[in-house]
Amino acid sequence: MRLLGKLVLPLALLLGAPVLSSAKEPPAIPADLANYIAKDEPGSGWKIEDSKDFGSAKVWRLKLTSQVWQGITWTHDLLVVRPSDAPIGKMLLLNEGGSASEQKAMYAALLAGKIKAPVAILLGIPNQPLFENKREDHLIAETFVRYLDSGDSSWPLLFPMVKSVVKAMDSLQEFSKQEWGGPVEKFIVGGGSKRGWTTWLTAASDPRVMAITPMVIDVLNMREQLTHQQKSLGGTSEEISPYTERGLVPIPDTPRANSLWTMVDPWTYRERFTMPKLIVLGNNDPYWSTDALNLYWDALPGEKYISYTPNAGHDLTERDAAGKKLTPDRSINNVCSFIRYQLSGKPMPKLSWKHGTRPDGSLELTITADPAPQQARLWYAHSETRDFRKARWESQPIELKEGQPITASGPKPDNGFAAYYADLGYQIDDLPQWLCTQLRVVGADEK
Repeated sequence: MRLLGKLVLPLALLLGAPVLSSAKEPPAIPADLANYIAKDEPGSGWKIEDSKDFGSAKVWRLKLTSQVWQGITWTHDLLVVRPSDAPIGKMLLLNEGGSASEQKAMYAALLAGKIKAPVAILLGIPNQPLFENKREDHLIAETFVRYLDSGDSSWPLLFPMVKSVVKAMDSLQEFSKQEWGGPVEKFIVGGGSKRGWTTWLTAASDPRVMAITPMVIDVLNMREQLTHQQKSLGGTSEEISPYTERGLVPIPDTPRANSLWTMVDPWTYRERFTMPKLIVLGNNDPYWSTDALNLYWDALPGEKYISYTPNAGHDLTERDAAGKKLTPDRSINNVCSFIRYQLSGKPMPKLSWKHGTRPDGSLELTITADPAPQQARLWYAHSETRDFRKARWESQPIELKEGQPITASGPKPDNGFAAYYADLGYQIDDLPQWLCTQLRVVGADEK
């Protein structure tokens, strides 16, 4: 693998209101996932395939064997980047599909430079194609159906996906001790879409995860989400057709189907998510209802923050009014600034907010922020229905008054529906950061 070349950002890697975490011990995770992760894997191991100096950093390519699942040996490329003299106790670990490439190595190096810490990208999550050339959601759906048919709880594909990340953490600790003279102790884990799904379940399963950045997986509390999606979109999203085509959605009301969705829904594990969390979403993601976050946000414990990218879909890349792609810089910088906070130990801004309606019918948003942001904006979109996936988001600045709550208002829609939220601009060192409020959807006939 060549480690030099033109930078191309892998789309799957594009990646608040804090509350006090509970002092009680989190509940044990459901036995099926815990037992699968704990199962011995005598063939698991890793080796260094090659390495290269890369400017002021060094890049290693490891080959990892994580497990044998349903008779299939899972292997992965594991890219590791360490900037010169970067501390080694903590690192970012992203999980992604595919295999090693110079573009992915350069992306890891870009992130490592931004966060000033080691970065690893675990690839081949999941191993695919499998079972008559199935990939991605078609492959996950196939394994769900096989669980429903057999009752064998090792079938759901999310289980080996999570175990691969756990084995990557094991390997990175051994590798860092061997190559850097000391082990990595803690990991910030992230990933996009089904790799974001994997991120949530890994965080529930392993105490080495100190913070997470799940991206474009806005579906916790799945049964409620699917009901809400049908009401908001006039049916389920076409993007989840691999599941609807196999009879998995709507979720059958059977004991085994209920067991399946309990095992794989991060909502089941929510009390364990006490670590800091940055949830990274695109406002125009075709997979999910625009306000899907509201069905699980309040139930998440610990520090939690929102990164919405307006006019961006599942790839987190903004688009202009003509639909031309711009850049993913907003989401990348938001993720990197969040990670910089976690690594530095500096406290994140503390935010709280309240949506409301004024006596004249206009829409209101009140925000308390400590420290005060450098700037703030109100984002607003209109749609004839509750489906905002193709709506255009526009912003207006919010005036900041020293020592006072941040307030903004917008017009109630004359017809159809309006959606609105605010983002607040901060900066940590040289990295810009936009932290968002929840968004609210309001109809013209609603009070």
